[in-house]
Amino acid sequence: MIPPAATQPKGGERYTLISSDCHAGGNHQMYRDYLEARYLDQFDHWRSQYSNPFRDLTNDTRDRNWNDERRIAEQEADGCVAEVVFPNTIPPFFPTGAVVARPPTPEEYELRLVGLRAHNRWLADWCAAHAVRRAGIGQILLNDLDDAIADVRWCADHGLRGGVLLPGVPDDMAHLLPLYAPALDRLWAVCEELGVVVNAHSGGSGMPDYGPYRAASQLWIVETSFFSRRPLSHLLVGGVFERFPDLRLVVVEQGASWIPPLLDQLDGYYEQIRSVGRIGELKYSPDEVPPIRPSEYFSRNCWVTASFPSPVEAESRHRIGIDRFLWGSDYPHDESSFPNTREALRRSFAGAGEAEFRQLLGGNAAEVYGFDLEALRPRADAVGPTVAELAEPYAGGVPAGNRSPAFTRP
Repeated sequence: MIPPAATQPKGGERYTLISSDCHAGGNHQMYRDYLEARYLDQFDHWRSQYSNPFRDLTNDTRDRNWNDERRIAEQEADGCVAEVVFPNTIPPFFPTGAVVARPPTPEEYELRLVGLRAHNRWLADWCAAHAVRRAGIGQILLNDLDDAIADVRWCADHGLRGGVLLPGVPDDMAHLLPLYAPALDRLWAVCEELGVVVNAHSGGSGMPDYGPYRAASQLWIVETSFFSRRPLSHLLVGGVFERFPDLRLVVVEQGASWIPPLLDQLDGYYEQIRSVGRIGELKYSPDEVPPIRPSEYFSRNCWVTASFPSPVEAESRHRIGIDRFLWGSDYPHDESSFPNTREALRRSFAGAGEAEFRQLLGGNAAEVYGFDLEALRPRADAVGPTVAELAEPYAGGVPAGNRSPAFTRP
């Protein structure tokens, strides 16, 4: 059993560095091996027509998504010994990456589910080969609640202890229920029962279709943050954490500094509704007021993984709560802090003490995702960042060749 983060043993002169936001996936041939035989002809036709739009999935770095030897060597050179693994490559029958793709229409659902399950099977085997290092995130769709629950159970039964990736729900897809709909309580109940973590990653799955307009791609970028953040508000305000007090939500790669103002805003609404039963002209009944503030639900049920955080994002940990804050490198993406994670940590967390670093860089991840810190310690003692080097602030500018916002944002 893993002890709580606050009581993790101190260890030696190095930190155990766990990235709570990494990405991986198989190539198309790998996924083909995990498909049911009756879908192989359809897959071969789809594959012959598909052109991958992502540079990092077509150039000579694409095998970072699945090549164990390269991936482990590169991450250890960067000081990292374990990872929470989100999807990255294109599963069978998907139009684009799973984090970016909008949910399927009813007509697309069967094949998209087939492709998603092939990815989950591949991921379970890939993580099992290095189970101490990897906590894989399974995927679900919300088109069919029984299928979603079955996939949650499958992920739990097959060692994907990273939990599941929560799809977004675009407002223009009326065939999907919103996350706060009581009908989804069956899903939350199973996640709570099995201890399955629910992860809400940034991306395009919850965004509307902007249509065939010149401004569409720019609007996508402008509004990604807004739509990615909605799951947190919807679950907090929708009473989900009141009904399921042991449900765990992790908000991933969305920054962190926006969370305290959001909680302040939601708490302000809560106090107005509770005290006077209205906000402006809008009236509310007593049964619409939960027993505790939204910020209290957050402190009990929610965590945030700040990927390659800027100093401003890192500073927000003090208001969010040190025990609620996890760190991610976003390997192997171009914006990852790799291969300069040590420098990024020194820049963003300047002034943090050893105990705080141990919690932020490994202890919290171990508590949420079930990593065994003792099992990881031998590699961490060999390759992890040293206590002495992270104690030194970094002011060296952007390392040559690095494109991470960790070195350019305030």
